[in-house]
Amino acid sequence: MAAHAFDTNTVTALVGDAAAAPSHHNAQPWAFRFLSADGVLRLYADMTRVAPRTDPDTRNLHMGCGAALFNLRVSAAAAGLAPAVRLLPDPADAQLLAEVDLRGTGPLDETLALLHPAIRRRHCSRNPFREEDIPTALQGRLRDAARAEGAELLFPGAWHLRSLLELVQDAETEEALDPGARGEVAHWARAEPSGEADAPEGIPAEAFGPRPRYGGGFVRDFAAGRTVPGRVSASFEKHPHIALLGTAHDRPADWLRAGQALERVLLLATTHGLVASVTSQPLEWSELRWVARDPLSEIAHVQMVLRLGYGPEGHPTPRRPVAELLEIV
Repeated sequence: MAAHAFDTNTVTALVGDAAAAPSHHNAQPWAFRFLSADGVLRLYADMTRVAPRTDPDTRNLHMGCGAALFNLRVSAAAAGLAPAVRLLPDPADAQLLAEVDLRGTGPLDETLALLHPAIRRRHCSRNPFREEDIPTALQGRLRDAARAEGAELLFPGAWHLRSLLELVQDAETEEALDPGARGEVAHWARAEPSGEADAPEGIPAEAFGPRPRYGGGFVRDFAAGRTVPGRVSASFEKHPHIALLGTAHDRPADWLRAGQALERVLLLATTHGLVASVTSQPLEWSELRWVARDPLSEIAHVQMVLRLGYGPEGHPTPRRPVAELLEIV
């Protein structure tokens, strides 16, 4: 592999793309260290950005870091690299989530490279979507994308959708009654409009989307009862397209794989003109998460609830500068 593949500009670009990934409350809980002598880029969990009340086992943190890892793989493929990836390479260091050897000599994954333009276009959209079906063939491609990363994507039937909606409503009630959970949401989701010197993480009010006119749905309301200046109400789709992303097991390695699968699905959806929002709200309460699964499917553990469709793109959320995320040694 050419020496220029490991220069500072290349590594900075890789990390910049990785950091465009979605994460729980946009906390961006990742850090990177590049071992320049070895051509190895390490991904670490930033435990200062954990949500102890709503993510006590750090499942969401691992999923966000997994999504960042997938973006890194896509960015590397677009740069002509074929890195070798090892998950959880050091059992003695739980915060070291992955090692990416940029000197990998395997075949270039052109399928990943094709997803690269979608990295910067992908944003969660909490706006109403059109009442328009997603083609069956595209649903199949999205399922294949999840399977390619060791996960499953399920489009539930009508009875399961009704059950999931009830779980979302139950989760909203649980959150409203829990001061710790409300405090975490208020910390990361700001009800005031963004300013020039606003924080480079979290969810600004502009990204909340409109308030549902007729009760709750599958879009998390980050206002959580707070007043948001200028926020309007809107009617959301009556028949949302919901998908469940899940895995057979529920360990840190599975959470990292689920995060990679989530981002692969989201980037492929973006490439095909779909927009999406995600919610972990009913999965943040152990007594609700178990009920979210379909006992007849291969998904033993639901990792994320996705809402997909056609509609307006979401408002971008801020990103931390790469200089804060990357250490080169």
